[in-house]
Amino acid sequence: MRAVVYADVRTVAVREVPDATVEAPTDALVRITSTALCGTDLHMYDGRTGADPGLVLGHEPLGVVQEVGSAVQTVRPGTRVVIPTHLFCGTCVMCARGLSAACLRARAEGPGAAYGYAGMGPYRGAQAELLRVPWADANCVPVPGEPGDAYEDDFVLLADAFVTGWHAAATLAGVEAGDTVAVFGAGAVGLLGAYSALLRGARVVYCVDGVDARLDKAGEIGAVPIDFRLGDPVEQIRADRARAGLPLGEEKLGGIDRVIDAVGFQARDRERPDQERPDQVIADAARLVNPAGSIGVAGVYPDKDLHPRPGASAREELVAPWGTLFSKGVAVRFGRTHDRRYTVLLRDLVVAGRARPGIIVTHHGTLADAPELYRGFDRRENGVIKAVLRPS
Repeated sequence: MRAVVYADVRTVAVREVPDATVEAPTDALVRITSTALCGTDLHMYDGRTGADPGLVLGHEPLGVVQEVGSAVQTVRPGTRVVIPTHLFCGTCVMCARGLSAACLRARAEGPGAAYGYAGMGPYRGAQAELLRVPWADANCVPVPGEPGDAYEDDFVLLADAFVTGWHAAATLAGVEAGDTVAVFGAGAVGLLGAYSALLRGARVVYCVDGVDARLDKAGEIGAVPIDFRLGDPVEQIRADRARAGLPLGEEKLGGIDRVIDAVGFQARDRERPDQERPDQVIADAARLVNPAGSIGVAGVYPDKDLHPRPGASAREELVAPWGTLFSKGVAVRFGRTHDRRYTVLLRDLVVAGRARPGIIVTHHGTLADAPELYRGFDRRENGVIKAVLRPS
């Protein structure tokens, strides 16, 4: 089968690799119809996670079951399914608590596993023609319709981007109806975090970024775009809140109730844009968040950065403004997305016409287009925000 593999720093290749197969009675073999590129794929692409050459990339699959093992009961050949990024057994103590991203059986080295991700288990990725899905009854989520229909882009985002955006808004930041929200980073997860906040009834959502295409997309989904190239985004947001007029009695609450960090360790230093400053977003968030507010950190912060850029270091030990956060009484939450908590809920919102996350998809291609799409995505060029590959 053909697959997209990591070849070297900033190099991916499309190669023939051995076909995925059913290896256990609980497995399913899925023929992939759509698979998306993710910002975390770029962490490997940029050489920052220690990915080995030949690793099949990708963790956002949608497809059709082609074959099942003898113990699989809930899907059959021909079932259209979306497959969550974090594969899990469904029966260990963490899975029983709904903490599927911390499964204790999927990876021998520690909790949690994922497809096509360095350090997250032996599972090949989904940017390929076929994917082996362990524990298929737990990991295959049926979706209606036929491959290539009007919901193809919506459903593929249920594998990761939409559930992560929802997790950031609903669980990490705790967005509720009437809240004010700011999202730092208008990549796919940031945009879908903003979109999720709006679905949950936020009265205003700001999206902070410095890429024109992303800012335009933020406005398209109903958020207020804030271009950090024009000045301090915290002060821009405060000024906009003041212009809109703060409710009577809330004059001292000129900040934001809920802040989402959808950037992570690759944040740019605003004073030196050619350098990274991993603590830039948390510093801004601490200044911006209202007393008794919350910050949800969905951006990735690794233990080690194996290929640090100027301004970054090999170990991501951030100096966080704990005093400010403590004095304000701010809740700060991190954590991988426990995908399976949300997949069916968000699928049903899509089917009901209440959510169309595919609005953020900007590019489509075949597996052969992967090297070019990775290059544009990594360089923030050609308007690439979310690219979807269609292997078949």
